[in-house]
Amino acid sequence: MTDPSPEKRRGTPDPTDKPESPWRMPIVWLVIALPAAVVIASIGLIFIAGGDGNDVVRDDVQRTAQIQTADLSADAIASEQKLSAIVRTDAEGGFIEVLPVSGTFDRDAPLRLTLAHPSDSARDTVLLLGPGELGWRVDAELDDSHDWKVELGPEDSHWRLRGRLPKGQQATNLRPSLQAQ
Repeated sequence: MTDPSPEKRRGTPDPTDKPESPWRMPIVWLVIALPAAVVIASIGLIFIAGGDGNDVVRDDVQRTAQIQTADLSADAIASEQKLSAIVRTDAEGGFIEVLPVSGTFDRDAPLRLTLAHPSDSARDTVLLLGPGELGWRVDAELDDSHDWKVELGPEDSHWRLRGRLPKGQQATNLRPSLQAQ
C-alpha cells in the first residue's frame, strides 16, 4: 500500500479535478429563492387587498370628523312594538314565507325581505312578500350553500327586523337590532 502524496494529505486541490458549478450549491438557490418568494407573496397580497370590496354596510351612515353614526330609528320602533318573525324557506314548494311571532303587524301590507350575501353584494336579493293566510309569502328559491344576512320591513322602511340564515338551515328568527328598554 502506498502512502498518498503530501499534497493529497494537506487538502490542496488536484489540478486535474474540475471545479464544482455554483448552481450545485444549496446556498445559491436559497439566496435566489427567498427574495423571489417575497416578491411573489407581496404581489399576491396586493392583488387580494385591492379586491372589488363588495361587502358594504347597507345602512345609511353619516360621518362627522372620525365619528360614524347610523340611523337606528327603524330598529327602535320594532323594539318598542316588540316585533319578531320567522323566515322560512321551502325548497320543495319553491317559496319563502314570513310568519309573525310577536307584536302587531299590518297583515294587509306587503313586506320587503332583503337577503344579503355575506361577502358579495352582487348576489343580494330583495323580495316583496304579499300577505297570505298565515303571514307573508313569495314564490322564490334560495341558494342555501352559504349564510344569508336577512332584513325584513315594510316598503316604507318604518321598522326593520334582522337575523342571519345559516348555511343549510331552512328557517331563522328575526328580531330588532336594539333591545327593548
